[in-house]
Amino acid sequence: MSAPRPAGDRRLVESFLEAIASERGATRNTLEAYRRDLYDYADFLAARALSAAKASSADVRAFIAARGAAGLAAASLARRLSAVRQFHKYLYVEGRRGDDPTLAIEGPRRARPLPKILSVAEVDRLIAVAREGLEASERPPRERLAAARMACLIELLYASGLRVSELVALPKSAARAKQPLIAVRGKGGKERLAPISAPARAAMKAYRDLLDKHAPGAAAGPWLFPADSDSGHLTRQAFARDLKTVAAAAGIAAARVSPHVLRHAFASHLLQNGADLRVVQELLGHADISTTQIYTHVLDERAKAMVRDLHPLGDKEKA
Repeated sequence: MSAPRPAGDRRLVESFLEAIASERGATRNTLEAYRRDLYDYADFLAARALSAAKASSADVRAFIAARGAAGLAAASLARRLSAVRQFHKYLYVEGRRGDDPTLAIEGPRRARPLPKILSVAEVDRLIAVAREGLEASERPPRERLAAARMACLIELLYASGLRVSELVALPKSAARAKQPLIAVRGKGGKERLAPISAPARAAMKAYRDLLDKHAPGAAAGPWLFPADSDSGHLTRQAFARDLKTVAAAAGIAAARVSPHVLRHAFASHLLQNGADLRVVQELLGHADISTTQIYTHVLDERAKAMVRDLHPLGDKEKA
């Protein structure tokens, strides 16, 4: 029997994606990432007249090696291999093949990069710049509303540590929260409580008051941050773009600032001030505490730099 055409493996990929969507509650972004990686794998096998049902460990290694030779970074190669591993595990469990060719394959070694971190003063500057002219009644309503929205987004993200996808998809009921916590549905459909500070709640109220006044049609919708998009709410990309504009105006290099960097700032500043690692893990919605521990490495690096630059012995070594 000849090897199936590429479409055969692609149908298996779609079956795998349906399975992880239903069993794990994988998000659309996660599914799209898996689809790109596994379609690439299927096309690689098809070019060798192979299928996923017949691929060997050597074939999987050849795929990873070929993508490495094409210039993919270690992090991207690790992600591709992870997708292929999970795909082959699915094929084995579903009885599509009698073994898993990825079991003996080691992933590419890579150093885990430390997250980019902003100082408290830099976050304060971001918020201050976002709020500039907010109270100026002579400014056009559209500009005041845009400023209020950006200030609200930054305040909320820094106060709560939400993922950007969680932030932009908050319901408008979040603005009515009387308690300093709101329920958030995160990865895999898991719910957790996220902290909302008094300044963040005040920023939400100021923004929603302007939205009700100047854009009542948009305000009537279900989202806290309504927008003219397919989803009906602000997109991650639009927020990230506008945040870099604010960063530049605040004198912070745009490359250092992103929504995820503000999430990092939330976690690292909590730990810097003595918060328990397990508590920060819960607040961030991390399934594994090892993911949260990366922030302790950041603090370790800062401590090392402080000793190197400020301790008398450090001065002697440099002399």
